[in-house]
Amino acid sequence: MSPLDDASSSMTGLRFHILNLGCKVNRVESDSFAAGLQKAGGLAVPLPQADVVVVNTCTVTGEAEKKTRKAVRRALRANSLAQVVVTGCAVAIDPGFYQDLSPRVRVVPKGMMAAYISGLDVSKPDVSAPGISDPDASAFAMISSDRVGEGFRTRVGVKVQDGCDNACTYCIVHIARGPAVSRPHQEICDEVSALAAQGVKEVVLTGINLGSYRDGSLTFAGLVEMLLDLMPPTTRIRVGSVEPGDVDQDLIRLFATRWPQLCRHMHLPLQSGSDGILAQMNRPYSAAAFLALVESLYEQVPAMSLTTDVIVGFPGETSQDFQQTLEACRQCRFSKIHVFPYSKREGTPAALRSDQVDDQVKASRCAQLEELSAQLRAADLAARRGSTELVLVEDGGQATTESYHSVAAPPGACNGDLVPVVL
Repeated sequence: MSPLDDASSSMTGLRFHILNLGCKVNRVESDSFAAGLQKAGGLAVPLPQADVVVVNTCTVTGEAEKKTRKAVRRALRANSLAQVVVTGCAVAIDPGFYQDLSPRVRVVPKGMMAAYISGLDVSKPDVSAPGISDPDASAFAMISSDRVGEGFRTRVGVKVQDGCDNACTYCIVHIARGPAVSRPHQEICDEVSALAAQGVKEVVLTGINLGSYRDGSLTFAGLVEMLLDLMPPTTRIRVGSVEPGDVDQDLIRLFATRWPQLCRHMHLPLQSGSDGILAQMNRPYSAAAFLALVESLYEQVPAMSLTTDVIVGFPGETSQDFQQTLEACRQCRFSKIHVFPYSKREGTPAALRSDQVDDQVKASRCAQLEELSAQLRAADLAARRGSTELVLVEDGGQATTESYHSVAAPPGACNGDLVPVVL
């Protein structure tokens, strides 16, 4: 059950609903908005019953922008009285579009959401737009350890970093989120300690460019080791998406030596297996360098599970480029491939190119890569058959293995339990 659906229309007080779009960092932020509103006495309800609807937007691709605009319009149609608060990356790029949709739309930059929520009078269902005093522009203003319990995920994300200093030619997130900024390590330690004390069994470290984390001389690997030393053995850490250039020997050593407390799984974005396309994307590695890193990971951590992102149909991608991507994925033996057809995002260099790939060609290539992904995922799970992994029991009778496969939860296991299972 979602925190957005767990309420009755007969309840009194301010009622809210949150629509989340986009990445796992957005999910952490949206859960934090919900926790902040609940802590203040607000009630989570279905969209038509809400006094305030918060839409946390995404704008990473042209398709994401379309979905965001559709979500805001849907909120306005589904509820004719609510104030619709639009926040997130899309607001950072084009706030005027959303403000012009309706007088009921309130555009609130993400760094100001803490001030917005603190200004709401949750005792009054009749909501007017509160004044926002000195806005808290911190990228971590709303993050708290209150995102635990009924209505929230059993795997709890912890945001340790925001923003990005890279400039991939298909991406606008470095503009929407700004330069890379890292959260003070003591705040992260305090949050993780509080989550573990509340019984959370899996903490997922998230960020826009996670591996770029720096707090003084403390690197991302240093932060992970610090958290592992801090946490009880009953709580495990999962590392989110890390760019290839940020995977160092210190991090690999932790994967090799600190399991089962550190999941032997990482999301390592490839994007393309063609050197030519990688260069045009402004990705700072070659296909050979990526494969060498993967082989080093498998050599030092034989049970490692690697998931990835691949963009299909980037401008100028030839059949040969795509075949190189297929071959790179086969050699990397990914346990899952997130396949994205290239979608033009206005404001990025790639969107200006005249050599856009035909939509039908993109669809055909996506289907081929999806088929390969399914084959590789089945092969990875088959290779693990007979081994024992700790699984985290989640909603719907499902459980997530250390290697990030979904399996049936063991009989009698409760939501949130971390239990051993023979695959």
